[in-house]
Amino acid sequence: MSAALAAVAVLMWPVRHAQHRLRALVPVERQPKRHRRWPRPTSAVLAVVGACVGWSVLGPGGAVANAVLCMTCWRRWRSRHSHRRRTQAAEGMVGALGALVAELRVGAHPATAAERAAVDAEPLAARAMSTVANTARLGGDVDRALVRSASAEPSLAGVLGQVGRAWRLAGRHGVPLAEVLDSVRRDLDQRLQFNRQVHARMAGPRASAAVLAVLPELGVLLGEAIDARPLHVLADTAVGQILLAAGALLICGGVLWSAKLTDHAVMP
Repeated sequence: MSAALAAVAVLMWPVRHAQHRLRALVPVERQPKRHRRWPRPTSAVLAVVGACVGWSVLGPGGAVANAVLCMTCWRRWRSRHSHRRRTQAAEGMVGALGALVAELRVGAHPATAAERAAVDAEPLAARAMSTVANTARLGGDVDRALVRSASAEPSLAGVLGQVGRAWRLAGRHGVPLAEVLDSVRRDLDQRLQFNRQVHARMAGPRASAAVLAVLPELGVLLGEAIDARPLHVLADTAVGQILLAAGALLICGGVLWSAKLTDHAVMP
């Protein structure tokens, strides 16, 4: 018994390593973690949830106001996410086209050049370069293959269309493929630079629009601070309910209109 207790004491000391030693003696099979993917919300779902929350707090007018507010915020988030995705995809295509042109200029076959360009490219650009490599290796129509890829990736539709037309032009008229693709790359790079400049210059107008959209809510909070009870008027009177819904519609309409004006930039 003494020997067994001494063995257990040695096994458990020091304490910080005891857990690893016990696992080594009794291996436990770990189940792979399953990542649960939650369904993405839609505008209708957000509108219903927002209407329920608004109804519980401010009545029917609050339901309309909160539903419109949720839909506007979701639309603006989707728009910014889509713009960011298109910009990243276009930047990736600029790098991939640069690598493709460099490989073509040293005498590589188009299929081999596209395959090498896909190695270090951004995922969407790498997928497009792999499509070009597989089609060129089999002697297929690269233009049609890029059109099919553009339908699957709308963020690269314009760029892939340009690349496909350049490939068709080089094959039909005997123009060096590297020079035509390099022209496409330079054009895309200049458009990206112009896009960044425009969005940087629109930072001031976007901030002004955001401040103007928040001012009515600040006015309500200030009214509550001085005991004017604007929330009582908005929640408990018929006129307040109408004004609440109308004000929310006007504010969200102004946000969307100003966003349309400030986002009017050259897209890649």
